[in-house]
Amino acid sequence: MAGPGNRVFISHLSGIAVFDPNGDQVGRVRDVVVALRVSGRPPRVLGLVVEVVGRRRIFLPMTRVTSLESGQVITTGVINMRRFEQRPAETLVLAELLDRTVAWTKTGQEVTVLDVAMTQSRLREWEIGKVFVQVGRVGRLRKARGESLTLDWQDVTGFTLPEENQGAANLLATFDQLRAADLANVMHHLSAKRRAEVAAALDDERLADVLEELPEDDQVEIIGKLKDERAADILEAMDPDDAADLLSELPGDEAERLLQLMEPDEAEPVRRLLTYEENTAGGLMTTEPIVLEPDATVAEALARVRVSDHKPALAAQVFVCRPPNETPTGKYLGTVHFQRLLREPPYTLVGSLVDDDLDPLPPDTPLSLITSYLATYNMVAAPVVDDADHLVGAVTVDDVLDHLLPEDWREASLHGEPADEREVTGGR
Repeated sequence: MAGPGNRVFISHLSGIAVFDPNGDQVGRVRDVVVALRVSGRPPRVLGLVVEVVGRRRIFLPMTRVTSLESGQVITTGVINMRRFEQRPAETLVLAELLDRTVAWTKTGQEVTVLDVAMTQSRLREWEIGKVFVQVGRVGRLRKARGESLTLDWQDVTGFTLPEENQGAANLLATFDQLRAADLANVMHHLSAKRRAEVAAALDDERLADVLEELPEDDQVEIIGKLKDERAADILEAMDPDDAADLLSELPGDEAERLLQLMEPDEAEPVRRLLTYEENTAGGLMTTEPIVLEPDATVAEALARVRVSDHKPALAAQVFVCRPPNETPTGKYLGTVHFQRLLREPPYTLVGSLVDDDLDPLPPDTPLSLITSYLATYNMVAAPVVDDADHLVGAVTVDDVLDHLLPEDWREASLHGEPADEREVTGGR
């Protein structure tokens, strides 16, 4: 354990590993729970929010923490693995204190909170003793506008006051390296106010990726709080099938208004997807598979597969079609799987390698038959072809899983098991 007087900045704890007494990793720190106190007394640190397997969040009391050194947290005793739920008197440091605008009592100036630090007293109790601030307000892109300095907690005021337009630049900097699914987990556990502020601070591509990983209720809430023009930009940045799923949850007039604001070539595939029944190949497919003409070479095919924007399931094969190459394409000829591409010389034409033994799926194929098709032929994606032999999209195994799992599976995976009362430890 860090000794009395040692200072630990909270942002440095974000994402570090938590180990049990046997040296096995339990999870990673996602936030710190504190209790604000009256009369300017420093907040008491109650514990850590730890994300464990399955993205479930648990509470780890500071009384169970034996070490905060060497970029890791060491615990002692049995850890309660029940889901963490924030209590009314509790404050989350990263989620709620960073980016707040408070007042420096010495000068009366506005300062923006960049970080806070906790120290351990001689009684081994952790408190928030220092506040790292920047004079003035921090812009959306975290550009410096004034002097940065470290103040005692007693030298700032305003943490308990409501703030309508709290920024999110420093919170996002703390979680900058998270995958979209993990950042979605962070956002899901924020208050609706902070969720909207974080969404406003994210760039369009990042927010689009995160929205695709959130439960439908969160998606609708966030898109509803954006200005229409930005909401349309976000929908353009999403995969067409995910954008269609989100629009299908909105009232018809609102969905149509957003479609009108989208670029026509971006809105067209989304409109097309909205015409299909939900649990059919047409309703599940993506309209952006990898499509090549028959005279393309293996080298060209591999170059397309290597593009990092393609999801693994879509990059597992290329679909060979007559032009045009955008869906709906010309005549569908067949599929070439990635493994076959690796076995052939780079100058080989993909038209000579097509696998045309399997019939593609019609758009009205029901979910049960899609599942059987993928399982029977050990495939991760299946072509969807209309009556005129045009490739209109591809159904991937992840899209199928999304619809086979319970409707609230995303929310269930974020929450984990039902919450249970935590032990009253250290005055809690």
